[in-house]
This record gives sequence, structure tokens and C-alpha cells, in this order.
Amino acid sequence: MSLKHHQLDSSVEKQIKENISKGILSPYRFMDENAVRRNMGKDKNSVLRPSFGRDIEKILHLPLYNRYNDKTQVFSFYNNDDITRRGLHVQLVSRISRNIGRMLGLNLDLIEAIALGHDVGHTPFGHAGERYLSELLQKETGRHFNHNVHSTRVLDILYRRNISLQTLDGILCHNGEFELNEYRPKKGLTFEQYDNNVELCYTEGGEAIKKLVPSTLEGCVVRICDIIAYIGKDRQDAITAKILSDDSMFSSEFIGSKNAEMINNLTVDIVNNSFGKDCIILSEQAFNDLKTAKKENYEYIYKNEKIEGQYNEIIKPMFNELYYKLLDDVKSKNINSCIYKHHINAIQKSCQYYEDWDYISEEPNQIVVDYIASMTDDYFIGLYRLLFPESDKAIEYHSYFET
Repeated sequence: MSLKHHQLDSSVEKQIKENISKGILSPYRFMDENAVRRNMGKDKNSVLRPSFGRDIEKILHLPLYNRYNDKTQVFSFYNNDDITRRGLHVQLVSRISRNIGRMLGLNLDLIEAIALGHDVGHTPFGHAGERYLSELLQKETGRHFNHNVHSTRVLDILYRRNISLQTLDGILCHNGEFELNEYRPKKGLTFEQYDNNVELCYTEGGEAIKKLVPSTLEGCVVRICDIIAYIGKDRQDAITAKILSDDSMFSSEFIGSKNAEMINNLTVDIVNNSFGKDCIILSEQAFNDLKTAKKENYEYIYKNEKIEGQYNEIIKPMFNELYYKLLDDVKSKNINSCIYKHHINAIQKSCQYYEDWDYISEEPNQIVVDYIASMTDDYFIGLYRLLFPESDKAIEYHSYFET
């Protein structure tokens, strides 16, 4: 079957070409000179290093950025490099977002910073790992763990990189589980409001996250593009992993059912409906199809018993054992523990842009959560085997060569 690729409206395309040729940018674009940081005396905007270009570099050089490449996107138990890992996902979000941002005349550096940093706080084993870690944290402290919130903690608190408020806010508000047909920025955000939003996410969890709206148009673009980047790619990967034999069961017609169709058609729809506006809009057809596509992904992929089995039977108990072993090490101040040698000490030595901070004084459960969330899938398994050598828990991997 041939792919159905929609085209930009001719009048919109003509205006975009004219704007690009004349260097005309959107009046709703967020300007680098307006970036706000906790320490305004550092990281000043310049021609050599614009504000959000600095944020990009800070994120790229972060130790945890390296770990994207061995973190699950959806499929954990496959020794197959053709299946998407989280490192590729953030690049896809960046690419799609920048393409839309270019046509809308937005700040591409701000878009890239948000996109590249949006999952830096994600757990090993994807959303299953996120769920298990949140359950453990809630049980011990009553607080919730969510990867979007933790991504901002990594950048703003743990590694203290003096990231701009606009980048942090875009990352906090990115959560791709909550789609809207209109994204209208809530402008005028302050660090006080941002900090309050973060705390509400810890205390109220998903209920608070549902209410988050980015303060910039660039943040709105990344939020919808997070969904665009995964919705079709996960289908592609499911076929590669032999979870699905083909994509014939998917029904979305306006945006298509294949990855290439969905990226193109949602991009076209957003640009056609958002060009020249102060918000990001999807047509009713595109929005309804996107909701249907996401629902079908859950039905046929994310809740598929071929995926769920090892998570609940093996990975969840491993999370429990590892969590409480590390928690005991923190509470007993076991300085020979891996959590001290490979996490606490590294954080204490990290570059600090603002006030001195004694990390070990943090609540012990939060330190354990910080450590586990930082792990790649292989790191998690390696540490578990080191700490529990007698355990009979073993993960079965699907190889390249299975027929």
C-alpha cells in the first residue's frame, strides 16, 4: 500500500518560504536575551554562545546524557540494535520539533534543549521501571516519581547546571501521555511558580502533571512532538520485535498508520493550523486520529502479554530488592556501598553553579531513587547480580537470530 503524505496548504507554504528568505521570525518566538536562570550572573547570552545554545551544550556534556543509549524506550529484552533506545527517541523528538519550529519561525535552540533533555531523568526499563520506582517511593514517603519531573531534578538540583527556566519548564511540561488539541503557552512563569509546580508533581502525581502547560510556544511544540516521535516508531519496533506481524490492525486514516505517514501528516496538520498563531493547534481530524492511534498502541503493543510478562515477574521483584538494599546502605552510611562510590560521591563532586549543598543530607529514599533512575538497563542488571549473586532471577533476551 502506498503511503498517504499530506502537503502544506499552498498559501501557508508560500508565506513560510517568504519568511525564511527574508529572515522573518515569529513574534511569539522566545528570545535568547530573555532567558532566566537561578544564577543570572553566569551563562549570559552572547553571540558566541546564545542562552539556549548553552543549555544544549550543558545537557550534551552531562554524564547521564551518555546513558540514554542503553535505556529502554519500549522493548527491554531484545539484543537487537535495530530496536529504538531512548537515545534515538530524544533525537527524533528534536528533529521533528525543530522542523516544525523552523516553519513556524520559533527558537530552534530552545526547542533542541528541551527535546534533548526531556528524558534525561528516565528510569531503566522504560515506563515499567518508572512505575515500579514510583510505587516504592510512594510506599516509603507518600511522594510520586515521574520521569519528566526527575529530568528537571537531574539538571537543576543534582548536577546544578544553571539551566534556564524556559528549558526546565519545557522539560517538566513535556509529558507525552497527555495529548491536547490545542497547546496555548502560559506566559510569565517565574522560578517561584516553577518550583511550586514541581512540588505539586511530587505530592499529587499525575493529577498535577495533567494540568501542566509550557510557558513557551517552543515547549508546546516539543510536547506534541514527543507523541509524534513515538507513536509510529513504536509500531515499527513492534514489528521488528515480532510482537506484531504487520500493522493491519491499526485504523487511523487521516494521519495514517505507518511511522512515515504519521510524522509527515501530523507535522503538516500542526503547521497548517498553527502558522502565525500564538498557540499550537491540531485539526479535529488529526487530534481524534492521534487519540485513536495512541489507544491502539496501548491495546496491541504496550499491554501485550509478550511484553508485560518479564517486567512483572522478574524486573519488579529486582527493583524491590535493589531499592531496599541501597536504602539500608544510605541509612547505615555504608561508605563502601556502590551507592556511595558510584553515585553519592560523584554528585558531591559535580559542578555546582549555586549555593553549597550537602547531598548526603537529602532524604534517603530520594537518594536511592536518584541512583536507580540514573541507571541503564545493563547497569541495573549488573548491580543486581553484584549485590544478589545467589538470586535465581534471570532475564531471557531475544537475539538477532531468532526466526
